[in-house]
Amino acid sequence: MAFDIEMIKKVYSQYGERIAAARKVENKPLTLSEKILYAHLWSGNATEAYERGESYVDFAPDRVAMQDATAQMALLQFMQAGRPKVAVPSTVHCDHLIQARDGAEQDLIRANKESSEVFNFLSSVSNKYGIGFWKPGAGIIHQVVLENYAFPGGLMIGTDSHTVNAGGLGMLAIGVGGADACDVMAGLPWELKFPKLIGVKLTGKLSGWASPKDVILKVAGILTVKGGTGAIVEYFGEGAESLSCSGKGTICNMGAEIGATTSTFGYDASMERYLRATGRAEVADGANAIKEHLIADAEVYANPEQFFDQLIEINLSELEPSMNGPFSPDLYTPLSRMREEAGKNGWPTKVEWGLIGSCTNSSYEDLSRAASIAKQAVEKGLVTKAEFGINPGSEQVRYTAARDGFLKTFEDLNATIFTNACGPCIGMWDRAGADKEEKNTIVHSFNRNFAKRADGNPNTYAFVTSPEIVAAIAISGDLGFNPMTDTLTNKNGEQVKLDPPTGFELPEKGFAVEDAGYQAPAADGSQVVVDVSPTSDRLQLLEPFEPWEGTDLKGLKLLIKAKGKCTTDHISMAGPWLKYRGHLDNISNNMLIGAVNYYNDKTDHVKNQLSGEYAAVPATQRAYKAAGIGSIVVGDENYGEGSSREHAAMEPRHLGVRAVLVKSFARIHETNLKKQGMLGLTFVDKDDYDKIQEDDSIDIIGLTEFTPGKPLTVVLNHADGSKDEILVNHTYNAQQIEWFKAGGALNIIRKGQ
Repeated sequence: MAFDIEMIKKVYSQYGERIAAARKVENKPLTLSEKILYAHLWSGNATEAYERGESYVDFAPDRVAMQDATAQMALLQFMQAGRPKVAVPSTVHCDHLIQARDGAEQDLIRANKESSEVFNFLSSVSNKYGIGFWKPGAGIIHQVVLENYAFPGGLMIGTDSHTVNAGGLGMLAIGVGGADACDVMAGLPWELKFPKLIGVKLTGKLSGWASPKDVILKVAGILTVKGGTGAIVEYFGEGAESLSCSGKGTICNMGAEIGATTSTFGYDASMERYLRATGRAEVADGANAIKEHLIADAEVYANPEQFFDQLIEINLSELEPSMNGPFSPDLYTPLSRMREEAGKNGWPTKVEWGLIGSCTNSSYEDLSRAASIAKQAVEKGLVTKAEFGINPGSEQVRYTAARDGFLKTFEDLNATIFTNACGPCIGMWDRAGADKEEKNTIVHSFNRNFAKRADGNPNTYAFVTSPEIVAAIAISGDLGFNPMTDTLTNKNGEQVKLDPPTGFELPEKGFAVEDAGYQAPAADGSQVVVDVSPTSDRLQLLEPFEPWEGTDLKGLKLLIKAKGKCTTDHISMAGPWLKYRGHLDNISNNMLIGAVNYYNDKTDHVKNQLSGEYAAVPATQRAYKAAGIGSIVVGDENYGEGSSREHAAMEPRHLGVRAVLVKSFARIHETNLKKQGMLGLTFVDKDDYDKIQEDDSIDIIGLTEFTPGKPLTVVLNHADGSKDEILVNHTYNAQQIEWFKAGGALNIIRKGQ
């Protein structure tokens, strides 16, 4: 079944005219990314060329996707917007609030019991406002989107950084905060700085143990966690066409780990096969009719160095399986060097767990290739030395994989089949013994491996790799095991070698499912009542933030000077805190508790300037708020990398933080701060970070003349009576300055009613 087919037909009907207008203003051949962006201008046909990395542009996304953890705040905001129904097709997917512990059946029952209030809220809000609702157990948002909603040439946004997965079907799919989603659902334009373009030319063809995962692990090693910031990564070449659609999705998905705005591939035969296999022949036919618009112009492919801001070439025939980690998804190590690197760095080589799943590697093809390794192990008399867990990506994938025997194969190897949900990938893993914080190693096919990410243990060394390598490493129990060269001892004492994986791009018998888990909204939701109990500790209706007072900000206290990597996991942890995603005051008790204090190298331990004592970050900030005193957070490079979670911006705003001053921002987090009426500032001179002292009282000067492109002045009033004045930059345009003045973008939407 093809959802929203009339919308897709309308998009395709406009493509020819939109691309012709874009080519006229650009006066040059166009990349695929440029075609999709220009085809989705809010204003219609292009009348001017936009400057990459400079021009702020209003776009009209085709659809919005939300997962249950972020949907709560997005929809609580939408409820305040005064609209009777969403303006574009939108969906909610319940995949984040299911904890992995005992196995799919028991875990899902427990989640439905523990989070029933949240699931009922999301179901009723979806029913009222015309939003498609995917029930708990239906699957991971991005796998479900790829199977049902993604389409070549489309533009979508989603309240999760891995929305980019849909690039595997030729979309531009971009992760945003809930406030951006609220705007689009309310029928307003969506603003984005016109991205730069990174081209990745793929030649050759994968073989043996190499997989699509190894492509993005290699790219992450090249570009690092911030090398893609402000850019779209566009893959092309004969190697790109040789990859499956779900393999392309894996590559695009983990592009979030290099900070990329999104990643995409041109429309090809693998996408057509996938569309037809998932019941969307009508979409495939429509894409075929405008195929020339769903790939870059021929001149781009012939001379890519002329059309991309950066060009990378990778020969798939030479690509070696690899692992990235620990603690950072860009720390690249080819499998052949892992034993050496582990010894050199003191990484534990005994592997405790192998985990397959998450939105990036939970497709039918992924499970089939991993199952081929598991099947060999059973047949060759091997047993797993590590514990083994599987999260299928959707109920459709799970049902089909069960029908075709893959899940039985995993179970024969003593694997635990968890729910079709994020589970350990998002920290929803009740791992036995994690509270002991023992040093240990796990391998997984997820996308992120920040400290504490999977199990809350800061001493878990997590390595990212492909599903087939996860299976091999779990069987061996050895981080340094290389299945291409090494043998294993079976239960008969024989030395056996694993053969390279085999698998199926698509199920030979077709996909099958009894109940995919979809709930359509009411045709008329006007009579649907959404109740939120005033005594609930899971949900809380929002109150508007106060507008700017019209003066410079003076006497701000330094809340924390964060040292080193400070991701959204450090600012607003997931795991057990996910349960409070719909209650702003309660979840604010996790604000910045993972950030490292520059002055003592401790987490959640900062100086309260009012008492002179050290305390938890949220408690200290609540003391400042109670005293009517604002504060400022200072950070390092790429502040706010990782998840799109806007709670990392809303919590400081709610508790009275007025500004965040850093060396550089991750894109989504900077936008989230702006949307909530916060000041996101960067040092003109990054060395000024060192001038900030623990007892500083800080002034921000120039706000009464706050204008685009004009730096502000920050005065550091030190405890000894001396002071430093430093310049700080901002990227606010005129509209974003209005958000700041109004106290947040939602206040402007509300006023418009």
